Amino acid sequence: MQLVYEESGEIRAATVISSAGVGESESWLVASLSGKQLKLKAKEVWLRFEQPSAQIAIDEAVVIAQEIDLQLLWDCAPTEEFIFTELAMEYFGNTVTVSQKIALAIALQGAPIYFRRKGRGRFLRAPLEQLQAGLAAIERKKTELAQQACWADELVAGIFPPALRNQLNNLLFTPDKNSLAYKAVLAACTSTGETPAQLFMRCGALESPLHYHQGMFLHHHFPHGAKHASGQSIDVERFQAALVNLPEAVVKAFSIDDSSTTEIDDAFSVSAIPGGGYRIGIHIAAPALAIQRDDAFDQIARTRMSTVYFPGDKITMLPPDLIHQFSLDAGSSRPAVSLYVEVDAEGLLSGERPYSAIELVPIAANLRLEDLEQLVSAEVLEDDAIKEGAFANPFQMEIGVLWRTAKLFHAQRQAQRVENGLRAEALGPAEPGALARDFLFEIKGDVGAEQIEIIPRQRGSVLDTVVAEWMIYCNSTWGRLIAEHGLPGLFRTQKGWGPLRTRMQTTPAPHEGLGLEYYAWCTSPLRRYTDLVNQWQLLAIIRHGITAKIVAPFPPRDANLMGIAADFEACYQAYAEYQDRLEKYWCLRWLLQNNLPTEITVRHLKEGMARAELIPLHLPIPELTSHGRLTRAIIEVMAVDLLQLTASARVKEIEALADAAAVSAVTDVIPEINDETSNP
Repeated sequence: MQLVYEESGEIRAATVISSAGVGESESWLVASLSGKQLKLKAKEVWLRFEQPSAQIAIDEAVVIAQEIDLQLLWDCAPTEEFIFTELAMEYFGNTVTVSQKIALAIALQGAPIYFRRKGRGRFLRAPLEQLQAGLAAIERKKTELAQQACWADELVAGIFPPALRNQLNNLLFTPDKNSLAYKAVLAACTSTGETPAQLFMRCGALESPLHYHQGMFLHHHFPHGAKHASGQSIDVERFQAALVNLPEAVVKAFSIDDSSTTEIDDAFSVSAIPGGGYRIGIHIAAPALAIQRDDAFDQIARTRMSTVYFPGDKITMLPPDLIHQFSLDAGSSRPAVSLYVEVDAEGLLSGERPYSAIELVPIAANLRLEDLEQLVSAEVLEDDAIKEGAFANPFQMEIGVLWRTAKLFHAQRQAQRVENGLRAEALGPAEPGALARDFLFEIKGDVGAEQIEIIPRQRGSVLDTVVAEWMIYCNSTWGRLIAEHGLPGLFRTQKGWGPLRTRMQTTPAPHEGLGLEYYAWCTSPLRRYTDLVNQWQLLAIIRHGITAKIVAPFPPRDANLMGIAADFEACYQAYAEYQDRLEKYWCLRWLLQNNLPTEITVRHLKEGMARAELIPLHLPIPELTSHGRLTRAIIEVMAVDLLQLTASARVKEIEALADAAAVSAVTDVIPEINDETSNP
């Protein structure tokens, strides 16, 4: 005897080996068509028959089932529940065969749109409305699959479907994997062996690898565009109200920045005081006077968190018109928060406590590093008497005063670093042969045909040291002031070791790397949201003293400030990674414009990772894994992939181990010092 039953949603047949029981308790040991033996109960069996064999019956039924007209079958079916054998007689006639009955069972089981399963071999015709909806869905699915196949064929052929143009970024960076468009792209990539970015490049939808890297960053961090709306500035009345009653400082201030800096948010002044010595002023742009917590400009800054720097351009935190209102540009008096400290002729701090003021500061000049760096040297400034005309700079005396105290600041911090168990850092430029840590990227030419020049710049010049040490001193002093008044702020701390060694928090803690007890970023309010927040707190302290807690924008234990600290850390890291990514892109472009294959010299850092000497390009060189740190090697770059940001190279020559003492600065970089010595 042969039996028909259902297994895993499919109709199957088997041959009986033995049976037991009678009636509803009857059961059979059967051999399936695959040869497997199993036990079937009476309630599991749909149909029993003697002839033909199970295999022949199933084979014939499968063929017949494919020819059954489901719409006609639905028309023939009764409106009430029925058993499949009854409908088989209605559809095939009274002479229906076993194979036809099984075929009908297969057809009913495989057509849930037309018929609902109600029990063993029992079905119910679907209502007309549901049938129509189901058929429409099937037709729609066929249309979608045809569209998907069409898009995939076009992509393979190098044609980007116009209908997918507005989905380009989503398909590249945040694809909906259930969408037709993504499935079409995936099918095309599978066919061609390309990545989506490579496919889109070949189809002309992606202009260049640079647009890919830029698009990925903007899509995730600036989904509504990186440009500020035009005309965004503090209105005249509000601006004037912020400046009312501000005294004008009796100083001649000057800033020191590189030529690309447009957000000038720090300046210096040096004034002689009766009896000898000098009063030094550090003047910081004061946008917090006019920007209020939760207003439109705060929301812009809170969203962006920082200016984004990368080769060839930048994305400013604040709108350009507002920056222009508060940037310490030469030829005007600008609102500033000033920190004043007195020093003697040798640069030693007097016993007078530093004091802070809110005032209008006349800006006499914006000095540029490129113009002065070669003219201002320690030898000139340390002459017995700085003479008028010793070098072409009207602020030679002021820079000399700042330099003497900056050296003392540096020495004090290094002594504390040693107490913290860290290595003291030498003052001045790195030793000859050290890898450069700073580079200027000059990008010229038309889009797509740019020429890139990468100019190394060693840190540690006199002007670097002056800016770095005085900004660090200012941040430390104001960090202490915020802490002493019991206000929360955004403090930069560094303690212990590990990936979370340096972090932003709302309570003060030591910064071991800088050798400071307190450190809060306060000197770049036009470029960093942390500094803008801290400036709000400082304004409250300067204006209200011990009652600042009552009026400060962020009172103690403000949960929002903790969220700002976490958000800033995430944004700042993402922006730094983007800057590194584009620097690597332009380094690879530099290699390409010098024609491949090309030879360059690299130095091994660790675990097979090396850095080029002339450009800030890191490359994996497995052959150097077993060699010591700073080993020099000449490699030949054979090919470059600008989408993956990779380069293939082979080692041509490995030189002797470099002098580790001369180049140790390559990995001993303190981010805070780097940040304070340059405004990209």
